[in-house]
Amino acid sequence: ANPEMCQALAGEVEKLLTASNPYIRKKAGLCAMRMVRKNEDLEDKFNHRIGALLEDSDHAVALCGCSLLIAVVDTYPEYTRDSRKHIGALIRVLKGILSSSYSSASEYDVSGVTDPFLQVKILRVLRVLGQGSVDAADDMNDILAQVATNTEGTKNAGNAILYECVQTIMAIEAESGLRVLGINILGRFLLNKDPNIRYVALTTLQKVVRVDLKAVQRHRDMILDCLKADNDPSIRKRALDVAYALVNEDNVKNMTKELQNHLITAESDGFKDDLVMRICACIEQHAPNRRWQVDNLVRVMCLAGDMVPPDVRSMFCHLVASTPELHAYTVHKLYFSLTNNATQEALQHVGIWCVGEFGDLLCNGTATGPDDQPIQVTSADVLDLLQGIIKQPATKGTKTHEIIASCLMKLAARFPGELERIRKMMRKFETSLSAELQQRACEYSKLMESDWDACRADVLDRMPVCDKPLGGASDVGEVAAPSIRVANGGGQGDLLDLDVDALLNSDPVPAVAPTAVPAASNDLLDDVFGIGGPSPSASAPTPAAAPVDDLLGGLFGDSPAAPAPAAKQYPDIVAFTCDELRVTFAIAPGGAPGATQVQANFANLGSAPLTNFVFQAAVPKYLTLAMETASTAVLAPRTERAGFQVINVTNSTNGARPIMMKLRIQYTMNGQAVVQQGQVSNFPQGL
Repeated sequence: ANPEMCQALAGEVEKLLTASNPYIRKKAGLCAMRMVRKNEDLEDKFNHRIGALLEDSDHAVALCGCSLLIAVVDTYPEYTRDSRKHIGALIRVLKGILSSSYSSASEYDVSGVTDPFLQVKILRVLRVLGQGSVDAADDMNDILAQVATNTEGTKNAGNAILYECVQTIMAIEAESGLRVLGINILGRFLLNKDPNIRYVALTTLQKVVRVDLKAVQRHRDMILDCLKADNDPSIRKRALDVAYALVNEDNVKNMTKELQNHLITAESDGFKDDLVMRICACIEQHAPNRRWQVDNLVRVMCLAGDMVPPDVRSMFCHLVASTPELHAYTVHKLYFSLTNNATQEALQHVGIWCVGEFGDLLCNGTATGPDDQPIQVTSADVLDLLQGIIKQPATKGTKTHEIIASCLMKLAARFPGELERIRKMMRKFETSLSAELQQRACEYSKLMESDWDACRADVLDRMPVCDKPLGGASDVGEVAAPSIRVANGGGQGDLLDLDVDALLNSDPVPAVAPTAVPAASNDLLDDVFGIGGPSPSASAPTPAAAPVDDLLGGLFGDSPAAPAPAAKQYPDIVAFTCDELRVTFAIAPGGAPGATQVQANFANLGSAPLTNFVFQAAVPKYLTLAMETASTAVLAPRTERAGFQVINVTNSTNGARPIMMKLRIQYTMNGQAVVQQGQVSNFPQGL
């Protein structure tokens, strides 16, 4: 109907609102609602009839009265104050429905709940009328608490009422205890098996965080469980939003670690990019000090460096350059991270930049290890690292090579004794297909000629600090200058401080029980690597492997060359097998008590190559694990001996407790990222 027709028929509709037939009253109420929305001149035509409709004995009529009241208030907000006179009637109707002696309970019963449709509509009206009024909120507190405590949430009808009740509680000026009750209801929703209910709870919690952060913090573990264990990407995304909103200065360390742990198994379908962005934002906004900020940004770059955006990389370099106390610490940390994980783009870029700027601090021998002995890094070691990165396939353009060229030029002033080798490495870039890289290499080569010897050091001095203000923490944190304390070597440390002891001390199983999971398994860290203590025993080797120790990886030099296979002293055991991959362990005793050398041999059983191959192992705390560099990161198809990796294990119990391992294997096959995991419990006794 058009506005003119609404104006002409308004009087007739008004009369029908008092008809004896409830069906007519219901239809008249619906018609009046639509007329109000169609014609602005009818703003007060039906207002005096709303009260009678709300208290009508017929629930359908009362439902239409609620809809009419909402339409009037939405269309004409100035009537909200006058409409609050109906709050008492609405509360009486709602109390009557909740009463155990309600006479029409069986007539309107839906899954054991009395007329959930009318209850939901009344709660919605109360929300509209209660916003911005403390007096109205005081009148509603008791009935909202009664609805929240007396409604059963085992059925969808009850959940709908509880959800609407929580929405109303959060929208009005409710008491703090009532808000906590509403948030606890949302916490129960997170445990529901229905993904729609979990999604609704997370969406509401995201809004509620701004109202009562402390109450939401109590449900942090359940929110993180939704982030890690839910298969629904929309729920994971919403849980990430809520988890990010919960981060503050008090919990930033724990929350950041939880989010970093999830990076290992997060899907690379857009969600992982969001996760990286959220972690970086948390680190930048809430870092307690700059040392902690550097540590955690390096961790993120080790785990998902390809997804760290350029602005975060730039911010990291600005942070390091602006903090002279961290120059030596950061360049050592990045150097040892690169020696074990040189495939992540962001880690390469910031690491190479730092090596170029502060390479002299890396090789001056002032940094010390846990035994107070200097960490020995030579200029040749640094150039070997850069040489290895240069040899990697340039699948993402020449940006990395451009940064390496600038780094080499800087090192020409830092390592004058290596000038000839640097000049030789630079010549390779002079024939690059990239005009930018070729021109830059030619200019740098010219700068390395003897004509520039007198002023080269001044030209290649450290870059001045940018004038751009640096946000985040101003406190540097604990850095012992000039010493840099590092954790014990030997592969005992893990970048994420993960604890596998509780998991691996479970009863051994008679045979390997590998399970194949997608690249975003539900909760690999809690299931395989755990979360825990200060001295974990998880190892993440190889250039394509997970990152190094919490400080510097515990690795003080070059990765050793791949050794010859160990002499076979025990029968080979099958550690893992699936359709396309088999891993066997060749076991031999080590040279010290309790020491065992295990050579993991990789066989590609399929017809497709396995690229980006990473083999990781975790052991209980009574074992010490040191993994040497893998022979290759690409397993050729249908190859029985496609690659190998040597693992040195030391059993502190000298064989009293068995060797056990949790395995995590990741690779790319036919363009798809695959993560496999399994347990090895069939090592020979007495090792």
